[in-house]
Amino acid sequence: MKDLNELKNNPKTNFLALEYQKLLNKEKEILEMGQKDPQIKVLIDEELKSIEEQKIVVEKQTDAIIQSEKEEENFPNEIILEIRAGAGGDEASIFAENLVNMYGKFSEINEWEFKKISDSKNPTGGYKEAVFEIKGKDAYRKMRFETGVHRVQRVPVTEKMGRVHTSTASVAILPMRKKTKVEINPSDIEMGFSRSGGAGGQNVNKVETAVRLIHKPTGIIVRCTEERNQQKNREKAMSILLAKLEVIREEEESKKISTDRKQQIGTGDRSEKIRTYNFLQDRITDHRIKKTWHNIENILAGNLEELVKFLQENSES
Repeated sequence: MKDLNELKNNPKTNFLALEYQKLLNKEKEILEMGQKDPQIKVLIDEELKSIEEQKIVVEKQTDAIIQSEKEEENFPNEIILEIRAGAGGDEASIFAENLVNMYGKFSEINEWEFKKISDSKNPTGGYKEAVFEIKGKDAYRKMRFETGVHRVQRVPVTEKMGRVHTSTASVAILPMRKKTKVEINPSDIEMGFSRSGGAGGQNVNKVETAVRLIHKPTGIIVRCTEERNQQKNREKAMSILLAKLEVIREEEESKKISTDRKQQIGTGDRSEKIRTYNFLQDRITDHRIKKTWHNIENILAGNLEELVKFLQENSES
């Protein structure tokens, strides 16, 4: 059995740790009784056997919880989705919005919570940038291979000559881990506040609740505007910053460990072109695994399960 004190401090294993302690105490009492009265050895052996069986059951239950926690640490059920319009002007912003809607529908299908953190809209339509929080079972496990540059090839609605345009949008998936090895020096943070945007009327935020963090050593900027009070926006912005710094740390460690090893499917480089959505040929091609799917409209409507499953099956463990 692992350290009982450590297990007692864990809310998920506290009850089992206390049960195990009771069994240990009982076991000790019975052994002491046997020393005082050797004639009851048969009864004592039976009782000790029963206690040992109960201990094994508790140990298995505890191990299952610990394993589940490790699994959740590697594949957390909470992630941050960042989507930014890339090359292609207004069409890139519209494509960014298509991706937001696709992941929103996919979240709905999986019964995940899909909540906006902040956004910057293009005046002519679509998103320049959008950040969302996704919570639900297997969120990171399923979404982790979406990081990278997504490319679209189609004739924009505004195109009068029928020419095909190529535009891009970048996607980043940030796992929100409960434990992090990153430490932030408060002096490295520059914090600003502003009013959250609104459509007008009673919903306009008249208090400076929106938070903007700048991590000076890296230049990372995080905005959070959607919570109703400043404190919650500060906490959310800080947790996102920690997630970004944790991803950077993990990438640096990974490069040190495997400089000469190329993974089949990357999960961290947002500059890597990973997928093309070609509307004229009604196909989506994932360039990492040279796999093509058809029925773009169906996939953009959130039906990503087949694609996601294929990526999982063909990823390195």
